[in-house]
Amino acid sequence: MMNAAFVKKQRVTLAALFLLIIATFAVGMRLGDASIPFSRMLPTLFGQGSFKENFVLFDIRLPRLIITLLSGMALALSGSILQGITRNDLADPGVIGINSGAGLAISVFFLYVPIEEPGSFTYLIPLVGFAGALLTTLLIYLFAYSRGEGLQPVKLVLVGVGFAMALSGAMIVVISSADRMKVDFIAKWLAGNIWGTDWPFIWALLPWLVLLIPYTLYKANALNLLSLNESSAIGSGVAVNRERIVLLIVSVALAAAAVSVTGGIAFVGLMAPHIARALVGTRVQLFMPVSILMGGWLLLLADTVGRNLVDPDGIPAGIMIALIGGPYFLYLLLKK
Repeated sequence: MMNAAFVKKQRVTLAALFLLIIATFAVGMRLGDASIPFSRMLPTLFGQGSFKENFVLFDIRLPRLIITLLSGMALALSGSILQGITRNDLADPGVIGINSGAGLAISVFFLYVPIEEPGSFTYLIPLVGFAGALLTTLLIYLFAYSRGEGLQPVKLVLVGVGFAMALSGAMIVVISSADRMKVDFIAKWLAGNIWGTDWPFIWALLPWLVLLIPYTLYKANALNLLSLNESSAIGSGVAVNRERIVLLIVSVALAAAAVSVTGGIAFVGLMAPHIARALVGTRVQLFMPVSILMGGWLLLLADTVGRNLVDPDGIPAGIMIALIGGPYFLYLLLKK
């Protein structure tokens, strides 16, 4: 039975985050090279805008905002799962190398695989990223797992950071002899520049969230038990290894789907769960919905601010998040 005060606090927090997302959406739709006045926003949304207003809103601004929101939600949920199954507050798909594995696979695919159907590229990218991220995660898991002690949380982070550095180096080697235009794309991906800003990328990302968010919430009780020590989880009747592997695959799929259209963005999956737990407590049923909305809003805010901060191209969302997330990671590392 959940505490009524915490449930009430969760509902208030979710409502506040929902309003923040709407406000950030409105600002994001308003700002840019071709601005749309707030007085023209609702008429344009309901089909009463001019050709220019429709083009700017529906072809440029709205797809980018939706992609950014969905990706932030996916990264936050991925980080929440990782921190639960590894019992490590520093676990994040960007920090421990999952994003780098997806990035290397996407780079190799983009640079060297001929694509006959340009439209299929949109839907193949998340699958390619998932394959690369899954292979990387399995290797990290094997190196961090001990038969006698199970998964060692501190070792997981250290191994993951090592893999992230090694894979980033491998990516530089891969792109060093590639075509310059393609290298520019990979460089933007590495910086965390939101690039999948067309409607097809939304349809490519949305099914992953529609399937995996309800499944993760369904597994909330298992996650609560996995966040305890190994013996307590086994004593509660949880098939620890099976549940951990399944949830790890879910986490990898969410992270890979997100970074395949937003680039190499780290720290969203680190910060959002921490802030959510500080607001509503550590029970998964309470903090995970808050973490999902928090992650979406953080990335949306970072991209909106970064896009309009410096002319002409702005600052990539990945760099904006890293400016906050890097010091936050160091703070947690020293604290723990």
